[in-house]
Amino acid sequence: MTIDTRPGAATVTVTVTVNGRPQRREVPARTLLVHLIREELALTGATVGCDTSSCGACTVLLDGRSAKSCTLLAAQADGAEIGTVEGLADGDRLHPVQEAFREHHALQCGFCTPGMVLAAVSLLAEHPGPLTEQEVRHGLKGNLCRCTGYHNIVRAVLAVDAARHAG
Repeated sequence: MTIDTRPGAATVTVTVTVNGRPQRREVPARTLLVHLIREELALTGATVGCDTSSCGACTVLLDGRSAKSCTLLAAQADGAEIGTVEGLADGDRLHPVQEAFREHHALQCGFCTPGMVLAAVSLLAEHPGPLTEQEVRHGLKGNLCRCTGYHNIVRAVLAVDAARHAG
């Protein structure tokens, strides 16, 4: 990362890899990661819901772990590997978590879905399982959904967990 220290300049050059593609952008030093992703890279899956990291709609994978991009400066992610919901599918083939959300009707309005899916991907990666319902609920607690009541979301995550242990 380079910081432009000329008088009146308050920009940083941020180099990240997003969904496997290297990106280098010069942005104002106070640019939030979610704005870099949405505005500079045109990846709109991460949304701004609360600006306080309470809702999880802005969740991305930062070096493989879920992170709330609305409270991280883009400069803090310099050198990181960032994953967004746009990078999960393999062509027309959905990621197993995306497919489970579809199969288990784990979404309604869709606003929280990208963040919820990425939080689930991170949870599954961090915990070899098998996971209990309580562990899934605890692992997703930083992501709010106003529509679904969470039951189908939890079922979807448990289905992916069960499939990976089925053998």
